[in-house]
Amino acid sequence: MDNIKIIAADDEKLALESLISSIKKCCPDDEILGFGNSKELFEYAGREKCDIAFLDIKMNGVNGVEIAERLKKNNSKVNIIFVTGYDNYAGSAMQLHASGYIMKPVTPKKIQKELADLRYIPSEENNTMLTVRCFGNFEVCLPDGEVMRFERAKAKEIFAYLVYRQGASCTVKEIAARIFEDKCYDKKQQSYIQQIISSMMKTLRQYGAEDVIVKTYNSLAVNTEDIDCDFYRFVHSGSGAYTGEFMAQYSWAEFMNGYLERLYMENV
Repeated sequence: MDNIKIIAADDEKLALESLISSIKKCCPDDEILGFGNSKELFEYAGREKCDIAFLDIKMNGVNGVEIAERLKKNNSKVNIIFVTGYDNYAGSAMQLHASGYIMKPVTPKKIQKELADLRYIPSEENNTMLTVRCFGNFEVCLPDGEVMRFERAKAKEIFAYLVYRQGASCTVKEIAARIFEDKCYDKKQQSYIQQIISSMMKTLRQYGAEDVIVKTYNSLAVNTEDIDCDFYRFVHSGSGAYTGEFMAQYSWAEFMNGYLERLYMENV
């Protein structure tokens, strides 16, 4: 990530040094501020904005949840990642819509896993139009975290298939064969698939993201530069948080799991 402001907070000196060191290994080019004093941290949280905050959930004089609430008043899209040696604060973390929750000891691998699955993509990170999650169920979100609502489930499935193809151009007939499997590609189906594609484009247009689709004669592709995708990050750098499931609601996507599992084992 580039040009991202990250804060790290822990009132134990060695724990803070370890936390900062782990973050730097994952984000060598970002601005990282460390706080070991709860008073200074609380004052900072009241006046400054940051993109990601790694907070010890139990510090002397102040609770990490209180700090998180103060940070969110300045930036509602801040990613709060609680770092703790206690497992009884998960409920409070989830009520605050935290991005992540790390149990000590902190390691770069744990940090990277949370960075790969942030609740809100920092606006400085890239100029992508959409955030796409393929691990688990397939979902499409705007950069601010709002979930995109497609008019038709099949329209969303077509978009999923284009993401699955990783920028490769797909003919309408090929898309129909994958989405409708063994059904005959006759004039009736041709008309129906065109209606669904039109619905998909209408939804993208409503969200200002229609340029994410590259259209040529009788074929479609997704512009991979316009989306931030956990699947793409994992394939290209091993940094995505693969969960063992890929586009779980679509049976045609099951074949990808074997390949992803091999990549996962190579990066463990």
